[in-house]
Amino acid sequence: MNPDPEPEPVPDGPLTIPQLAELAGVSIPTVSKVVNGRSDVAAATREQIEDLIRLHGYRRQRRPSKSAALIDVLFHELRGTYAIEILNGVEEVAREHRLGLVLSELGGRHVPGRDWVEEVIARRPHGVVSVFTGLTTEQIDRLYSRDIPMVLLDPAGDPDHDGPSVGASNWNGGLTASRHLVGLGHRRIAVITGPDHIEASRARLDGFRAGLDLAGVPLDPALVRMGGFQIEGGRDSATELLALDAPPTAVFACNDGMAVGVYHAAAALGVRIPEDLSVVGFDDLPKAKWTVPPLTTIRQPLKAMGVAAARMVVALAAGETLEQQRIELATELVIRESTSAPR
Repeated sequence: MNPDPEPEPVPDGPLTIPQLAELAGVSIPTVSKVVNGRSDVAAATREQIEDLIRLHGYRRQRRPSKSAALIDVLFHELRGTYAIEILNGVEEVAREHRLGLVLSELGGRHVPGRDWVEEVIARRPHGVVSVFTGLTTEQIDRLYSRDIPMVLLDPAGDPDHDGPSVGASNWNGGLTASRHLVGLGHRRIAVITGPDHIEASRARLDGFRAGLDLAGVPLDPALVRMGGFQIEGGRDSATELLALDAPPTAVFACNDGMAVGVYHAAAALGVRIPEDLSVVGFDDLPKAKWTVPPLTTIRQPLKAMGVAAARMVVALAAGETLEQQRIELATELVIRESTSAPR
């Protein structure tokens, strides 16, 4: 009796579609559907093929098809001037390179579903700019395995330091805000933060706390509130803070939206800004200079961040090596009329 034949060794390097099909024990058309982002494949089969691609890589047998002249831009939500400022930057680079934009929105969520990834793979854009989101490792791997580069802009979680990302100096912005208020003479200073799981939120709070510590003014835990980066959260947090027996004389709101909420709470309670309460925001969105009084805030260069992320995508799509995987642009204090010395 003849012994069973030895299994064929797995080839070195990336695998072609026929090789993937043989290893997975499925047909070549099935592997082709997965590679090209088609959804009509059983979930278990898709996962098996994706695992093989992640493990070995994928090599096309023919010259790679040209990518579509598009940049996919993914937002957790498309509203307000935050998104518009970033889009203005991405669009500037896209226009320069004659690329179109495809916009996707997650309705406030930070992690896209499977459908979004499959749609991107089917479109085969130049690349993806993912704004204030946190893709899973599997989703990122699926894009990279199809030669679709992705750049995280203002990532919601801790960015993968092996992957390209663009952000602002959030820690230094928080430090600058505290130094400004301490320099005016404030000692009882509150802070309204964003969600704990957001990297930018933690960095702004940590920088703010460091500034107070350096000045010998430790942050009172009773003066810390989480406003969720929402106007309503800023309003509700400020209402609680101003009702304390010893209310703060100043508030650092970790984005301009929450600062607007602080303004609403102060107006409802008859608290004057800046005579009774100094307020500092973060972002310097266009509305900041039109609040009454105009808002002192930390400027985040949102348009420049969009430009930087789009340029990284274009360079990666052209096969270039990035000089920097992580770009962090400077923030700066913009002093207006919402801060003054305490009474």
